[in-house]
Amino acid sequence: MTDDPPPSPALLPAGLRDLLPPEAETEAAAVGSLMATFAAHGYERVKPPLLEFEDGLLGGAGAATAEQTFRLMDPDSHRMMGLRADMTPQVARIAATRLAGVPRPLRLCYAGQCLRVRSTQIAPDRQIAQAGIELIGADSAAADAEMVLVGAEALAAVGLQRFSFDLTLPPLVPLLLDAAGLAAAERRRLVHALDRKDAAAVAAHGGSLAETLTDLLHAAGPVERALAALASARLSGAAAALAERLAAVVGVLRARAPALRLTIDPIEFRGFRYHTGVCFTVFAPGRHEELGSGGRYEGSDGEPATGLTLYPDAILRAAPERAARARVYLPPGADGAALRAQGYATVAGLDANVAAVAAARRLRCGLALIDGQLVTIAGK
Repeated sequence: MTDDPPPSPALLPAGLRDLLPPEAETEAAAVGSLMATFAAHGYERVKPPLLEFEDGLLGGAGAATAEQTFRLMDPDSHRMMGLRADMTPQVARIAATRLAGVPRPLRLCYAGQCLRVRSTQIAPDRQIAQAGIELIGADSAAADAEMVLVGAEALAAVGLQRFSFDLTLPPLVPLLLDAAGLAAAERRRLVHALDRKDAAAVAAHGGSLAETLTDLLHAAGPVERALAALASARLSGAAAALAERLAAVVGVLRARAPALRLTIDPIEFRGFRYHTGVCFTVFAPGRHEELGSGGRYEGSDGEPATGLTLYPDAILRAAPERAARARVYLPPGADGAALRAQGYATVAGLDANVAAVAAARRLRCGLALIDGQLVTIAGK
């Protein structure tokens, strides 16, 4: 009987992967473009730590990420720590503590990696790159619309031209269910039916809400139809205020960016459950994965806030493929500063005894500097 061979060192846990050349550079460039757009709109960058003490990381809005958070014990303090599953709660904590005295509204941006306990069929990666913005201390339709407008400009900066923002109201369904006073079992069945977009089950389990919820379910899609359905639903109280805010946000967006593609799903409520108002999810035609998501929430001390998180990996899968930077082989001792200033990547030769053409091919260079001239390398 022979021992089993050791596992390959290239084998990684499910949902984790190495990003190799040129994809790693492409992702870094995309994140740089996103962050440059955010900075141009006055968003200042913060860098939260990858790990925090559990009670801080999972406080406030962070409580909604608890089931997706990896935990470990700090060997120094013997306190439990969490590895962030989402960066928004961390930025909210920074705003409420380290930046509590900074005048509002506060505009912050961030980029980094997050790790989640479980993946989904649509989003199989557990390590997720994020780049986002948070607008803290303002509660208005203009603030909500700013997330969409800045996000759209950032997506265009990385070459994505076709995308849409799906506007949602995550608190609406819970508000309607609370007002209807449904029994717990019936409520669970109705929530399950709404989550699956099952109109027949919604009609069967909706009780007094059946007609309203069915109408809202069928209203998902074009903005005008959804807003008309919300208006005819005769909502009251907080539910009516949500619908009015959504209409106001659409009004701002239509005035500022009339060509921007918008849809509305009035009863969508999936995702992290810390959102309290108008939310949005970004999609590209023909793709099921989210390119970004965000919306209104309450900060760590109840301060009004809204934000948008973009997912660079998903964006790059939807965007036109970027040409890799051209690589130029330099013979030993050659100065490539001028070429680098023109955007080329120069690869310095280290062995004068190796022919330039052969070395260029081996080092995957499409060009070589030979006798002071750029020469195209065939069959690299």
